[in-house]
Order: sequence, then structure tokens, then C-alpha cells
Amino acid sequence: MAKQEDVFKTIVAHAKEYGFVFQSSEIYDGLSAVYDYGQNGVELKNNIKRYWWESMTMLHDNIVGIDSAIFMHPTIWKASGHVDAFNDPLIDNKDSKKRYRADVLIEDEIAKFDDKINKEVAKAAKRFGESFDEEMFRKTNPRVLEHQAKRDALHERFAKAMNDNDLAELRQIIIDQEIVCPISGTRNWTDVRQFNLMFKTEMGSTADGAMNVYLRPETAQGIFVNYLNVQKTGRMRIPFGIAQIGKAFRNEIVARQFIFRMREFEQMEMQFFVRPGEEMHYFDYWRQWRMRWHKALGMGDSKYRFHDHEKLAHYANAATDIEFEMPFGFKEVEGIHSRTDFDLSQHEKYSGKKIQYFDPELNKSYTPYVIETSIGVDRMFLSVFCSCYEDQDLGNGDRRVVLHFPAPLAPVKCAVLPLVKKDGLPEKAREIQHRLRFDFTCQYDEKDSIGKRYRRQDAIGTPYCVTVDHQTLEDNTVTLRHRDTMEQQRVAIDQLESMLAAEVSLNSLLRKLL
Repeated sequence: MAKQEDVFKTIVAHAKEYGFVFQSSEIYDGLSAVYDYGQNGVELKNNIKRYWWESMTMLHDNIVGIDSAIFMHPTIWKASGHVDAFNDPLIDNKDSKKRYRADVLIEDEIAKFDDKINKEVAKAAKRFGESFDEEMFRKTNPRVLEHQAKRDALHERFAKAMNDNDLAELRQIIIDQEIVCPISGTRNWTDVRQFNLMFKTEMGSTADGAMNVYLRPETAQGIFVNYLNVQKTGRMRIPFGIAQIGKAFRNEIVARQFIFRMREFEQMEMQFFVRPGEEMHYFDYWRQWRMRWHKALGMGDSKYRFHDHEKLAHYANAATDIEFEMPFGFKEVEGIHSRTDFDLSQHEKYSGKKIQYFDPELNKSYTPYVIETSIGVDRMFLSVFCSCYEDQDLGNGDRRVVLHFPAPLAPVKCAVLPLVKKDGLPEKAREIQHRLRFDFTCQYDEKDSIGKRYRRQDAIGTPYCVTVDHQTLEDNTVTLRHRDTMEQQRVAIDQLESMLAAEVSLNSLLRKLL
């Protein structure tokens, strides 16, 4: 675990050093759990968003996009349940004065049992080699069975407490499991209490006339309150979806693990409206389709898994997460939920407006059910960054740090490098860069040796480097270097556009989904 934490710290440091992510307000000692994206980070982030947006709106005839406001009428959050139910269970350690989420403390304790089981399996696999039967070992090994029994008992007790909203039982679990504060090392805990996560502010020119409003904690409600506008103006017929990318804000109790959990973050959400009774068919469809979207990036199928919810949100009748293996364990990057007709029914009730769909095939009106896919842009960014980072041993004492980004997501697609800063090579390199920049994000670099420049491009994940040398002036060919293999090939300048387009175009990713 310590080694993985060290790896994660190294990744975080690399993200800052190479212009991906900065601490917000750093010159003022920073703002906790708020981050800025640097020159390379914003390009990677935008490419992730474009991959999602185009996969939704271009590959589906029945999905359109909107961009709703961050500020919305406060009654919306009453109708959605956020005012009354958008809470986390909070607990303080009296000695360290640090605040924690009670459910996270218990989940971490459950994860310890999983770690113990996995260590037993790993030791046995090493001992028995190819003859090892993991499934049989898990079913018969006394230590594994003991750990599994304790894990299952704790998990069952925890799930019941969460479903019953039993705060006293959550605290008792923490006491019984002898969970200590990571800072003070003591078990001197307060009672567990609920903490609403929404940021509140005021809108209006005078104190007396001001109205309390909230920074939205999710983008979904902006879709629901525009459902009728989109359906009517777009002449949409069920089933259809509405997609949106936008900022959301949550006053997290425990904001940690870099950009994994932040107070200001970005979501990519799609609400898919279906006939009542058909929701489970579409829930399964989107569950599989979204997993295919992730795996198309080629970061390793084994790094993903589904995690079905045991405690469902008040609005859902089915829910699953897509989890990705981060350096700190499998964590949620996307949720797929069957939200029933809760949201539209609630907004119809609170607004007094009829929000129904007339189905010409059934010749009747009804409130549609909704399937939601919701993915955090920042978590997706982190999963890509962590998965693609490699400190690579090249042999003979030589190393390089390289980011193996999928080429369509890479911040810089191509770097154009003159071999030396003389003999007309910089001018020729600039000419090539200006030719390519209409189709690809390019960089020009002439400082330091060519080897150091290659390493700089490896460190930001540039898939291709074009080196202009003296032969270029003779026959209009350049050296094309491949990031992952470091292989080099001689290519005619006239072929560069087509060769690069085949590898770095977003179309190459989108076609894998069909």
C-alpha cells in the first residue's frame, strides 16, 4: 500500500511539473480540494469531453445536448430532494479535530479485509505456480474463509445501517471495529450527524429582497426542467436522451485523493427518457454501452468492473457503478441509474405544470421513466492519467517517464523539431508545423539536444515527433518518431497529414463503439 501511495504522489507531482493540474490559488497557499487545469491538462480534459459528447450526440440519432444554467430556482432542489436528503454522515475525532465521513471510514475498513484476502491469494499463486486454482483456494482456504466471513458480516451490518439511515449504528460500527483517526491514532469520536453538501448563496440587490439560491450539486436537474422544451422544440419521440456537460459543486466533508473528490468539479450526464416498463431493458443497454466506451480507450479491460448498488438512492430502482483501478484501489468513475419517473413527477408536483409525454403509438399520455449515465470529467481525467503514466527502464541505466495516452486524447498530437538551430532547419520545421496545425495540436521545440526534446514530449504524452534534418532539405522527408515504441521511420512530408489523421483522429475511437 505504501508503494502505491508513493506512486500516486509521483503522479500528482508529474501532473503539476508538466502543466496538467495546479493547486487553485497556489500563490495564496491554495484552496482545499479546488484545482486548476494547466495548458496540457485543459487539452486532455477537452479531448475527453469531446470523446464523450460526440459518442452521445453524433452516434445516436435520438440524443441531443443542452447547456443549462448553474443557478436555478431554489424550489427545484426542494423538488429533487436535495434540500432534505442530500447529506453525508459526518463524524469528528475530538483529539485531532479532524472531520470524516463515517461511511468512508467503514468502507476503508471493509477494504482491509479484501486486501488481506488478495494477499493470501497472491502468496498461494506464487507458491503453486501454473497449477494454482484460485477459485478453489478462495472456497477452501481457512484464512481466506475467516477473512471473508468477517468482511461479509461487517458489510451486511454497514449496508443495513445505511439503508435505515441509522446514524447511531454507524458510530457503533466504528467503535466496535476499533477504527482510529489516521491523524491522532485515537478512537475518541463524536456522534454521527448529517451534513448537507449544497453551497448556498443569495441572489438579489438588497438584503431584504435577496433570494436564497444554491450552486447546483449536479447537472441532471437542468435537464429535467428543460425536458418539455427540448421534447417539443426538437420534436423528440420516446425513447430519446438529453446530454449535458457542466460544472457542479459539493461541500464535501472529506475531499481527498487529488482531483478524485473535489468541491468544484465537472460532470458529463445523459438522461434517457423511456416508456414505463421498458426501463430495465434500457438500463442494461446503457450499462453495457458505457462500459464499451471506457474499454475502447485500450487502458486494459481488467482495470474496469461493475459495482451494483445495495443501497439505492430514493429515486432509483436500479443502479450500478463503473469502477476503475486507481493507484489507491477500485473507485467509481461513472454511475448508471434507473431513476424511474421520480424527477419529472416531482417537478410536475412542485411547479404545477403538466410534464407528460403523449405517446402516439399507445394513444395515451404518461410520465416517462429515466435512465441516467453520469460520469465525472475529473475522475475520468485521473483514471486516464494514472493508467497511462509509466516510469520506464530502458536498460543501461537509462530511464524515461512517458504518458501512454490514447493518441486521440493526447494534449499535443505532434511535435515538430529541427535537428539543429541552423542551416535553414528551423525555418523548414516552422513551415511543417504551420501546415499541420490546422488539423492537429502541434508544438514546435528547438531548445536542447534532440534526445532531451524527445523526453519532454514523452513526459506530456505526445504520440508523434517529426524531426527535420539536413536530408529534409534534399528530399522533403522527415523522421517520424513513435512515442510508445520509440521507433523511427522516414516519411515524406506530403504523407504526414494522412498518417497522423489515421492515428490521432477521434474517429478512430468512435468507430470502435459501433
